[in-house]
Amino acid sequence: MANSIYKRVLLKLSGEALAGKDGSGINTEVLHQIANDIKDAHSLGVQIGLVVGGGNIFRGVAASVKGMDRASSDYMGMLATCINSLALQDALENLHLDTRVQTAIEMSEIAEPYIRRKAIRHLEKGRIVIFAAGTGNPYFTTDTAAALRAMEINAEVIIKATKVDGIYDKDPAKFSDAKKYDEITYIEVLNKGLQVMDSTAISLCMDNRLPIITFNLTQKGNIARVIKGDTIGTIVRS
Repeated sequence: MANSIYKRVLLKLSGEALAGKDGSGINTEVLHQIANDIKDAHSLGVQIGLVVGGGNIFRGVAASVKGMDRASSDYMGMLATCINSLALQDALENLHLDTRVQTAIEMSEIAEPYIRRKAIRHLEKGRIVIFAAGTGNPYFTTDTAAALRAMEINAEVIIKATKVDGIYDKDPAKFSDAKKYDEITYIEVLNKGLQVMDSTAISLCMDNRLPIITFNLTQKGNIARVIKGDTIGTIVRS
């Protein structure tokens, strides 16, 4: 029975999430767990767009710090997101979910080009749409791509999967007295320099009043809990 409180959402996954404890590459066990969680959430009747990072394969910013041309390294990072997107597509289709990958960089042999109206039509037909290659431009992160795609497809919320159960005032893995926020404003996130999404993505969401919910991906069933409106993680809004 459909009991989602949302009609359409944008799920943002980090590339590192696919690596699991391996630290890099794609851990197939973790991949299948994420796919099953997405299937459970999709069964609630929500339309799901998905953006995945590429940090488990290649990090453009890190490479540029070591002397590589920033634009070239960012394009390599975009290609890494395509690899992750195809892996997710395969895992989801093995669970009999209709899935489409759309890329901001044309590669017609393996995916559709990103076309906003076509993406929305896929979502309306119940397909999961994976947006790959970021925005297609260097100097922009997949966080910014997630905010942009969420607004383009008229998503009601960005749900960002992380390794912790919300937003803290400092790293809870290092500080036992770290304080968790149940709710926080965009301005507070920017002023406090909290590592939720990059400042460009936060600003885009703030300007368009698009809420962001961060939650712990490693706990099975949490994607569906967020979709159902359970009070978990941290919500960022005005």
